[in-house]
Amino acid sequence: MNKVILIGRLTRDPDIRYTQGTEPMCVARYALAVDRRYKREGEQTADFINCVAFGKNGEFVEKYLVKGTKVAVVGRIQTGSYTNREGQKVYTTDVVVEEHEFAESKKAAGETADSPGTSAAGFGEPNADGFMNIPDGIDEELPFT
Repeated sequence: MNKVILIGRLTRDPDIRYTQGTEPMCVARYALAVDRRYKREGEQTADFINCVAFGKNGEFVEKYLVKGTKVAVVGRIQTGSYTNREGQKVYTTDVVVEEHEFAESKKAAGETADSPGTSAAGFGEPNADGFMNIPDGIDEELPFT
């Protein structure tokens, strides 16, 4: 069985590309910094694991994930190799992501996914009276009346 479960933070914004052809597919690549459980003095405390997500998973990455986002991923390890421009054979190991899940709330993450000062609903922070300012025209977007 080839199954990997990781929890970590994105080390940089994902690299998003689309395949060529009649039905382009999203390919998202990123690295996760995953803390080690046991730490020895002077030793690296995290592993940096390359991940790749295809199709709908890649589109999820493009839409929601940015540098610093803490996520849980489920996938499988895939190895490969290629010859670089200098003619040297390079071996690769990636986690092909099959599932993504946020591992902390947007507020706990410092609200990095949108602009600062916006809540998950996008209406801003509560006033001193505890109520949020709701923008004009929102009535048309509600699914009920």
